[in-house]
Amino acid sequence: MFVHFSAIQSGSRSLEENQKVEFEVTPGPKDPQAGNVTVIA
Repeated sequence: MFVHFSAIQSGSRSLEENQKVEFEVTPGPKDPQAGNVTVIA
């Protein structure tokens, strides 16, 4: 799943491998992508 840094709600510019997140699937230019990404503590 593609995640653009602007979709990460914490203001972070990246995610760590295996980091747990919640997200909504939103339409992208070609394929669905993640939106409203929230890191789960």
